[in-house]
Amino acid sequence: MFRTHQFFWTSLVTVVLGHTAAAAVPGDVVEFTNLQPFTHIAYIPVGADVSSIRVEGIKAVKVATERRSVTNLHYCEQSYAAEPGGSMYCPEASNESYVPAYQVTYSYRGQPIASDEYGNTYFTFSVYFRADELSPGLHRVLSAGKMSRSVASEFFPLTISRDWIPQIIVDQENSILCDGYYLDGNWTHASPNCEESTAYKTATSASPYVTVKVELATAPFETAAKR
Repeated sequence: MFRTHQFFWTSLVTVVLGHTAAAAVPGDVVEFTNLQPFTHIAYIPVGADVSSIRVEGIKAVKVATERRSVTNLHYCEQSYAAEPGGSMYCPEASNESYVPAYQVTYSYRGQPIASDEYGNTYFTFSVYFRADELSPGLHRVLSAGKMSRSVASEFFPLTISRDWIPQIIVDQENSILCDGYYLDGNWTHASPNCEESTAYKTATSASPYVTVKVELATAPFETAAKR
């Protein structure tokens, strides 16, 4: 069943995207990866009902901007020796460098996931804005309390697109592919004089995901505050 949510803004500060890692011990290999939480972009599967996208809430959060990975070489070697798949703690990753942000959450209807025994068609996604990206007027509107969904849609308009992605495929026209057959599990050329030559080329195909970009718009704050 499609769940409904009351739209509201709250000053409650929450922490998202993990926890802070403990200091690494001598001999550990420590790596840092820059996260990019402020792209204002989300990806939803093709086939989702983009007309059903709607704002569900805005709240102040703290979001990680860096991921720290710690690899203990001795532990990891033992882990891989004992279990081919290794350990989920090798390397051990955690998120750090949290900064204040605003989380804007949306819901939409999509195709049920095959592994979901309940056939859920309700999904959500979130984008994040730096606190200083919001204008003083928008901060005032949010701090006033409850805001309607229609007003939120004015402040955070959406741009929806579907990208084309490059793929490497076989260039049939410039390749020599020999006829043959399988013999004892091995591919055998029908003509022993045929020498295969495979060429490749780049082609583009439509992405399996729809790109949803959330913008920031300037709306009449006095009008918005009265709604």
